[in-house]
Amino acid sequence: MAEKRKLFEEVQTDQRPEIATGTIDRAKRGARGAIRVWLMILFAMVVVMIAVGGLTRLTDSGLSITEWRPLTGALPPMSEADWQSEFAKYQEIPEFQVQNAWMQLEDFKTIYWWEWGHRQLGRVIGLVWAIGFFGFLAFRKIPTGWTGRLVLIGALGGLQGAIGWWMVSSGLEGTMLDVASYRLATHLGLAFIILGFIAWYVLLLGREERDLMQARRSREAKLFSLGTGWMHFAFLQILIGALVAGIDAGRSYTDWPTMGGQFIPPDPFMLEPVWRNFLENPGLVQFIHRMVGYVLFAFSIMVLIKSRRAAHRVTSGAFLVAFVALTGQVLLGIYTVISAAQMHVALTHQLLAVATFVLILRARFHAAYPVPQSVRG
Repeated sequence: MAEKRKLFEEVQTDQRPEIATGTIDRAKRGARGAIRVWLMILFAMVVVMIAVGGLTRLTDSGLSITEWRPLTGALPPMSEADWQSEFAKYQEIPEFQVQNAWMQLEDFKTIYWWEWGHRQLGRVIGLVWAIGFFGFLAFRKIPTGWTGRLVLIGALGGLQGAIGWWMVSSGLEGTMLDVASYRLATHLGLAFIILGFIAWYVLLLGREERDLMQARRSREAKLFSLGTGWMHFAFLQILIGALVAGIDAGRSYTDWPTMGGQFIPPDPFMLEPVWRNFLENPGLVQFIHRMVGYVLFAFSIMVLIKSRRAAHRVTSGAFLVAFVALTGQVLLGIYTVISAAQMHVALTHQLLAVATFVLILRARFHAAYPVPQSVRG
């Protein structure tokens, strides 16, 4: 007769299923740390790409290469004849004929190297993505559910190259002396979208999946919604800033808080049809950028006040840091106007926009996945 077991007697169990489960969990986890480092490298490269793009714009170098050759264009001119050929192509576009007819070959080389470097950096970023992605894929190190996310980054990068050429092509014919401002805004906007996805993925990979699942239960929904609106509002202001840069509107009125001595700049609707003024009238475009900046700052104050009531200290601190960055960006924007958008000031303004956008996204992340804290805080 089988011996009866006591109610609380320990029952010996086979340990093999536990080992198997652990192995499966490790396989699902993948190389999270290595992928995170790889994404951080891509993040840094995209930031550099944005900076080089800004310098390319500020030096009026963007139209120096008049062809889109994704593969063969990686090689610069290798002989004097090649340089003369590239220069001859540039001499056929309106920018040279109307604005830069004074240029000699040596002058052309300067702007050519800026644009070539910008395109070359884009190729290098694509190569780093491809090596990393297919390497992790081949060794089956991509965590479960992450393949599509990593493919998305590569797809957006490829789209960015096509949009870059779509932007450049707008300034190669007709009467355009620069690229179309709305195409420049699209190009820069997509760069920020790519940067945003990478930053979000880096934040996700910085914590274990089980920790994220637990943190999600403590999500501060209202603050997360405010963070989402704040992020989109800042993104809108970045796009308007790109319109300002596209037509050099930052140098049209250098007084503040007025514009030409008045609240609304003179002749805000001087172009026909009227819609063109919102894209091509320097006074109106700068005015809109200023007004949206003021409203964004006021909205940011409201978000900051709401965030002080957050239940988690790290979340509240993240919103405070983002607000400080945005305040600095507003002040630097005013100085950029007063200084007539000097190159180093305008470039710093653009890079601070990157930092501000990412910090707002980080605050939103902490609202979605709060860091747990003790009862004592």
